[in-house]
Formats: sequence, C-alpha cells, structure tokens
Amino acid sequence: MNVIVSMEEPQYEELIQKAIRAALEYEQFPQDAEVEVLFASLEEIHEINLQQRSIDRPTDVLSFPMEEDPFNAEPEIPGGAIFLGSMVLCLEKAKAQAEEYGHSPEREIAFLTVHSVLHLLGYDHELGKAEEEEMFARQEEILKGMGLTR
Repeated sequence: MNVIVSMEEPQYEELIQKAIRAALEYEQFPQDAEVEVLFASLEEIHEINLQQRSIDRPTDVLSFPMEEDPFNAEPEIPGGAIFLGSMVLCLEKAKAQAEEYGHSPEREIAFLTVHSVLHLLGYDHELGKAEEEEMFARQEEILKGMGLTR
C-alpha cells in the first residue's frame, strides 16, 4: 500500500502512514491505495473550509475524496494503486485539541488521519446520528488497535 505524505512535517510522517494503513486494513480495503496528506496553517485551512464548504472558521482536517465508490474503483494504471484523495491537516488545531481533550498530540493526529481516511472511503458523519455513531465507533476501534486510546 502506497501513502504519499508531504514532507513539511516529517516528525509525524510515520504516525500518519501507520494511521492510514490501520484504517485501510480495518476496512479491508482490497487493493493498494494512495492518500495525499497536506498540511495547512489555521489561516490556510480556514480559507479552504470557507471556499470548499462555505464554513467560515478553521477546522482540524478536511477530506477530498477522488472516488465515489472506492471499493469498486479501478486504478488508472493496471496493477496500480487507487488514488483515494487528499486530506488537509492543521497541526496547530490538532495540537490545541489534544491539549483541550487531555491526550497526546500523536493520538489527536492519528484520530484526525483515521477520520479523514474514513471520509475518503465514503463514510459521512454529517448524514445523521446513526452514520455518525458508526463512523466514530470505527475510529475508536482503529485507534484502539494502534494502542492509542484516550
């Protein structure tokens, strides 16, 4: 499984790759996958959130899926990986939330990464309470499997 990670924040590269792999393995994604990870400042993610979602505030992570049905997608190159999409992660927001929630920045960054991967795979917690509960339960199971509990 291939994972593309921007080198702007190399100290979190291994953690992010591990979280992406854990989510894909938990979901039993059937083929190689690529995920692009980009980092944004509070100001940058605020602007992206406003432009893409019409929400006028910064957020912690944004997901931009490339496939409507990634489990049945075909790679552009035979035998290649499926490009699931991009995530934009705001480490400043993640670190502030970690402090607010009383856990490590690593746990919060892994949580946000897993959250984003689930969005790239088609989960959407904004569709209703049942979808939200299912997605958040999956996130916790994946993090538990990584040894990153609250």
